[in-house]
Amino acid sequence: MNKKQQTTLELRKLFNKLSWLNKQKMEAALKEYKPSEVHCIESIGKTVDPNVTKLADSLYMTRGAISKITKKLLKKDLIASYQKPENKKEIYFRLTEQGQRIFNIHETLHKEFRERDQVVFEDVTEKQFDDMLRFVEKYSEHLDEEMRKQGIDIKSE
Repeated sequence: MNKKQQTTLELRKLFNKLSWLNKQKMEAALKEYKPSEVHCIESIGKTVDPNVTKLADSLYMTRGAISKITKKLLKKDLIASYQKPENKKEIYFRLTEQGQRIFNIHETLHKEFRERDQVVFEDVTEKQFDDMLRFVEKYSEHLDEEMRKQGIDIKSE
């Protein structure tokens, strides 16, 4: 196996381990909600004037999928919709008190995961961080381009 293959394999294993470890606590704390609902709540909580298009872009989902999720969240009273006086056409979303509670639980868990994993980063040098970030950004840009080739509109962040 060459270094390129090994790197790809190790990245996949790393992601799978993180997912497995984090999933256990996430599911226990948020068992009443689907992961897509929690991620939509997270995106609404972190986005200024979130609408279907902004949520679809941030979650790499179709607008149709986001519409279905937001309808469920509205029905569960986790989010509320609103319009701006100057734009009666567009519908935006905000978290309700219950939605904010879910958002806070999710954020607390992510903070706990970062603290759990902090030991790995303690001895990493600035140069090593810079090198890793350059690699991740380059790989991400490549994936964006591959998605564009498949007709998926990628917004630059």
